[in-house]
Amino acid sequence: MKDDASKEIVTAAVLVIGDEILSGRTKDKNIGYIADVLVAVGIDLREVRVVPDIEAEIVAAVNALRARYDYLFTTGGIGPTHDDITAESVAKAFGVPIAVDPRARALLLTRIAEKDLNEARLRMARIPQGAELILNKISAAPGFNLGNVFVMAGIPTVMQGMLDEVLPTLRTGAKLESVTLDTGLREGDLGTPYGEIQKRHPDVMMGSYPFFNEKGFFTRLVLRARDATKLSVAQREVEAMVERLRTEKKIGA
Repeated sequence: MKDDASKEIVTAAVLVIGDEILSGRTKDKNIGYIADVLVAVGIDLREVRVVPDIEAEIVAAVNALRARYDYLFTTGGIGPTHDDITAESVAKAFGVPIAVDPRARALLLTRIAEKDLNEARLRMARIPQGAELILNKISAAPGFNLGNVFVMAGIPTVMQGMLDEVLPTLRTGAKLESVTLDTGLREGDLGTPYGEIQKRHPDVMMGSYPFFNEKGFFTRLVLRARDATKLSVAQREVEAMVERLRTEKKIGA
């Protein structure tokens, strides 16, 4: 059996669609959630884009991201209003027709009376040809999966339910392990030696995150790697560097 470090790397992108996000009227709550879930199962989120409700921009982004990464997850733009154009745009990106899907229509009828299934609501049943539905246990209106693209709602609770439906179908890779070190130092104190350690450990991702509290500015270091042994070796070297700098500056434990 192969260990986690020998597994392939699986990548993903998120495409957030909606004028309301770009205007600041709506604050996105989906990106962080999706990132947490994907990292936990061994999928690297490599890119996030936000585009307006403009067909040409959605099509261009979908085609670019689905070609570059193993998976693309979109959020927003699959509701009943005139500016909900994600489904049509994804169909155009794939070059397939779109129409009211009998399966999606039947799902809507589990929550909506036939007499209330008007033209606007039927927009939520428009699915590109060849797509599989993503179930929505909250409001019934489904998302869909076409190729390596997963089209989900923008409402966070609905999106989260759709992502739960999708996760078991995804191919996953090696998970990243991480360690966090609170240094008690400023970034300027450790920037150069920390950079030298990074050069010696190219397989370990090393981040530096400054923060401020009532005592002043300090730095938190985060090291991530798929190989636990390489991570441990780099961690020991960074800890030794931090201890040396703290001693030089006479900073107590």
